Amino acid sequence: MIAFTAAEIADITHGRLTGSGDIVPVSVVTDSREATQGSLYVAKPGEHADGHDFVNAAFERGAVLVLGEREVTGPDGKPYPAVVVDDAVLAMGALAAEAVRRIRAERTGRGEDFTVIGITGSAGKTTTKDLLAGILSQAGPTVAPQGSYNGEVGVPLTVFTATADTRFLVIEMGATGLGHIKYLADMVKPDIGVVLVVGTAHAGEFGGVENIAKTKGELVEALGGNGTAVINLDDGRVAAMRSRTTAHVLGFTSSPATTEEVEARNVVVNSEGHPDFQLVLPDGGPAVEVRSKLIGGHHITNLLAAASAAFAAGIPAADIAASLSSQSAASRWRMERTERPDGVTIINDAYNANPESMRAALRTLADLGQGRRTWAVLGAMLELGEDSIREHTAVGTQVVRLNISRLVVVGREARALYVSAIQEGSWGDECSFTETADEAYELLQRELQPGDLVLFKSSNGVGLRHLGDRIALPPRAEPTGEDAANKAASEGNELL
Repeated sequence: MIAFTAAEIADITHGRLTGSGDIVPVSVVTDSREATQGSLYVAKPGEHADGHDFVNAAFERGAVLVLGEREVTGPDGKPYPAVVVDDAVLAMGALAAEAVRRIRAERTGRGEDFTVIGITGSAGKTTTKDLLAGILSQAGPTVAPQGSYNGEVGVPLTVFTATADTRFLVIEMGATGLGHIKYLADMVKPDIGVVLVVGTAHAGEFGGVENIAKTKGELVEALGGNGTAVINLDDGRVAAMRSRTTAHVLGFTSSPATTEEVEARNVVVNSEGHPDFQLVLPDGGPAVEVRSKLIGGHHITNLLAAASAAFAAGIPAADIAASLSSQSAASRWRMERTERPDGVTIINDAYNANPESMRAALRTLADLGQGRRTWAVLGAMLELGEDSIREHTAVGTQVVRLNISRLVVVGREARALYVSAIQEGSWGDECSFTETADEAYELLQRELQPGDLVLFKSSNGVGLRHLGDRIALPPRAEPTGEDAANKAASEGNELL
């Protein structure tokens, strides 16, 4: 972490200092349980809990300063050392922006490069972030988000883990409305901006797909003339963002490309579901082989995006290909495959869901399931607005047309999916509806057989990822109360 005194934090955030101005925190946390010796604890109000109620717990664990919206008094009747601001989250952003500025200034003064890379898109952000961080970490100290820290809390928390020795800073950017990507981009000032896809997830919240495209394009608009916009030419809405930036544009595609683009050539998905292709970079060099360990042909977009960003950052083609070929999924619940001892295979892809990712996951299930009994355990795709019934209906139809053996629909919000599968011709025990995940668990426990292949897919808020874990793995402890609320906010759960 870049060192700030309490007095500097107050100045940067336009806050009011209570206590000594000489305190220098060594880390920043928003979860009281994560406080350690020397932490700055950000006490922010939340939907389910107020961080100010946990200041005492944070100090018991070693916190030395609070960034909050009101003073909090300790057991001795004295206020804890604090910087009091109007909005703790905005204050985090201001502090993060200054941290990035100081890192860049110090490295420039030493004659060293510092590259900030922002990644956004309706799907694939976390996988692309993980792939890119894996490539860049071989070339220099790299900082990337933990999990899916991609919102107004998660991005600053990522920045705070960077130091003046950081060579590459990778930032995942999510949004729930217009202006959100601009806010994050203004905070970190990316040199390279990657836009993956514009999907229909959260369309209701955004007010339509065009507003999603407008929001995603805020990243390329934020790039300066010396920056590079990495855009997906296979998505028409993303390709159209070329006109919205003054930066150099580097497109990527799985179709025949020009000499100025990045291309995946001779794409195949092998019998294990892993995509293989020849990577062609616009450097005039020969194609290099990529044999990915990820599951699903839809990861071609993520692999190409990571390769393109790495190329823009100066990484040689051979190093890019070698890293992409060696990496498996680094974050949980993204096409996460588990082989049970009894021969049942679990694919847990239930971290989030939208119509595009649902279709891709189902196609992968069908491809991998040749000669096996396949199960699709599906929950709702949330925040689709007025398109919800239509999109769930389309998924139910697809399940039947892909000849998935068994469909289990969980929760009333997804019932249209179940109804459409029946109407498409799924009868008897081929199609089941359960009100709760517990009911689905009992059904699966009774009926799964050795050799079955089971996909779990839903929006994060539905929680089918935990059902997938119950079927595949021993139970996992989950945070509760204030810490659960802070963890969810920090991770930016399903920010588009």
